Amino acid sequence: MAAGDMGGRYRSSISKSKDPSGLLISVIRTLSTSDDVEDRETEKGRLEEAYEKCDRDLDELIVQHYTELTTAIRTYQSITERITNSRNKIKQVKENLLSCKMLLHCKRDELRKLWIEGIEHKHVLNLLDEIENIKQVPQKLEQCMASKHYLSATDMLVSAVDSLEGPLLQVEGLSDLRLELHSKKMNMHLVLIDELHRHLYIKSTNRVGQRNKEKRRLSSLVKDASPVPLMDVSNLSTPRKFLETSQFSTPGSSSMRDTSLLEMKEDAELDPEENSTIFMGILIKGLAKLKKIPETVKAIQDRLEQELKQIVKRSTTQVADNGYQRGENLSQENQPRLLLELLELLFDKFNAVAAAHSVVLGHLQQTVASPCSQYDGDIKLYDMVDVWVKIQDVLQMLLTEYLDMKNTRTASEPSTQLSYTSSGREFAAFFAKKKPQRPKTPLFKFESSSHAISMSAYLREQRRELYSRSGELQGGPDDNLIEGGGSKFVCKPGARNITIIFHPLLRFIQEIEHAMDLGPSKQCPLREFLTMYIKNIFLNQVLAEINKEIESVTKASDPLKILANADTMKILGVQRPLLQSTVIVEKTVQDLMNLMHDLSAYSDQFLNMVCVKLQEYKDTCTLAYRYRQAKGDLRLEMESISCM
Repeated sequence: MAAGDMGGRYRSSISKSKDPSGLLISVIRTLSTSDDVEDRETEKGRLEEAYEKCDRDLDELIVQHYTELTTAIRTYQSITERITNSRNKIKQVKENLLSCKMLLHCKRDELRKLWIEGIEHKHVLNLLDEIENIKQVPQKLEQCMASKHYLSATDMLVSAVDSLEGPLLQVEGLSDLRLELHSKKMNMHLVLIDELHRHLYIKSTNRVGQRNKEKRRLSSLVKDASPVPLMDVSNLSTPRKFLETSQFSTPGSSSMRDTSLLEMKEDAELDPEENSTIFMGILIKGLAKLKKIPETVKAIQDRLEQELKQIVKRSTTQVADNGYQRGENLSQENQPRLLLELLELLFDKFNAVAAAHSVVLGHLQQTVASPCSQYDGDIKLYDMVDVWVKIQDVLQMLLTEYLDMKNTRTASEPSTQLSYTSSGREFAAFFAKKKPQRPKTPLFKFESSSHAISMSAYLREQRRELYSRSGELQGGPDDNLIEGGGSKFVCKPGARNITIIFHPLLRFIQEIEHAMDLGPSKQCPLREFLTMYIKNIFLNQVLAEINKEIESVTKASDPLKILANADTMKILGVQRPLLQSTVIVEKTVQDLMNLMHDLSAYSDQFLNMVCVKLQEYKDTCTLAYRYRQAKGDLRLEMESISCM
């Protein structure tokens, strides 16, 4: 009974705990608590019985899982062998590394020497590659310059010169190439500046030339003989209404003006001159890389007036050729209308030049203000006011010639009288009989010969072909202009030319004042010049001409006896006889009325002249009538006395 209880406890302990250590502790505790030998033997028997049962169970399990057990044993054996081999190999590698460490420590100086030599050889190879590339720079530079990819050419040239004067300075074999590239770098900015001026003054006016060519084509279809429309200058609208701001811009250029100069890049596949705004930005960028921005600004300022004069010269030739194509002979006819055409063409071109200058000035300001700039505000840039001042100076010189201000001023001034302090020799020389001078005329003229005509036609055809390609004349002599001193004109210079150009000139003056941002109390120099000319010169000349013409008929011995001839009366459509002085006065009044319309801003002055001259003529006629009446009364009185 006790053995059964012990077996039950044993089995329960085995079933409760799978841990053999726990089973062993339970057996030891059982044996230690029992004092009887029989109990121990019983416990021993039970253990043996349990052990045999375990062996049987194990054998059964082995028989059931023999294949899996065999496979597991073989796998374990293989893994063990591999681990052993790996340990041996690692041990061998460790021994080899220790051996290499010892050997490297012994060869350290030699290895360092070989490493340094490897670096030197690599640097030499890089220098050789750089030398090979630099030898190809002149050829590549010529290709870039020929295709006008100036930014690529500038980058290539600057990089090559920096290499030749830096790492390759001691290479004696490159001395000739160094001098050649250095010379090209010193002259590169001159090419870029010339290209910049070509776009400023020629390319920028191409659209103006093409647009005027279309206008001429349309005007040739419809003969326009209408006079210039009148305009009230007191109520002129905003001048920007007359200014075409899009005449310089190309498609997309409005957005390109806002593009940063750093973002502008060249496209090797496209024509670099297709967009003039980008091209001028690239030129400025190249000049900045060459560090020639101060020279560029100085060149623009120095050449501005001369380039504007060249535009005037080319435009004059262009207008003269257009007049010749329409069958007009400038040397035989006075064509003030061509002067108006010339001025309108110049206004459009000057506006285009100003727009181009605003683009260039924006690029220059970005270059100077950029963080990587090397100038730090030391450069004083020009501004648009300087451009407009030069444009006004050129126009003033042009107007001075076409208005014939020198001769006009001389004619309008009263002749100076001899002073009482003059010597007798001067009086004698003044009243002495002078030998009549024979006018110098050339014996022969070849201008109408067949050779001269063919040569003139050939030169004119060459200009027309050049103009059709580029839209802008490139200058050159012209045989279709009127000679005048050292200049050539499209019409005969004279003070009356102001009547044709007054209103267009006022419109352009307003555009200039708006562009210069002048207040209402300030005037631009061109307006001051025009006001000075009309008030101080033109009005005096008109008054002098009228006085001279009226005095020629009113200061006669008996002006009431001089009648108008039959042809004049037929033209006027009158039957009764008219005084010649009346016809002349009516003609001068009509002339002044025309001037009131042509120069409407000065209509008060001309109206005052009309009133004064009519009053003077009335007084003259009254005095002459009273003189004749008094003379008749005196004759009657003398006859009555003689009869007595």
